Amino acid sequence: MTRADLTKEVYQAIGMPLKESDVVVCAIFDSIVRALRSGDKVEIRGFGRFHTRQRRGRLGHNPKTGAKVEVPPKRVPFFKPSKELRELVGSLNINA
Repeated sequence: MTRADLTKEVYQAIGMPLKESDVVVCAIFDSIVRALRSGDKVEIRGFGRFHTRQRRGRLGHNPKTGAKVEVPPKRVPFFKPSKELRELVGSLNINA
């Protein structure tokens, strides 16, 4: 599902004009990104939790040249689905 698909779903669900639906979807995504950048967690009950994890620095290598490269520590986004979401997705028929 793309952002455009999500915008159409909002449009169909509440009948808001398409441009306004896109503004709503973008506002939600921007809010999540801002919260994660400031180190906060975002929890949407019944869906899941977004937070960041700290990765340690490490010694990597350039696959093209084989040269060793220092990879600095960084924060990466992480999503943990709720138990409800895991059960809903897990109950889908795989052979369908």
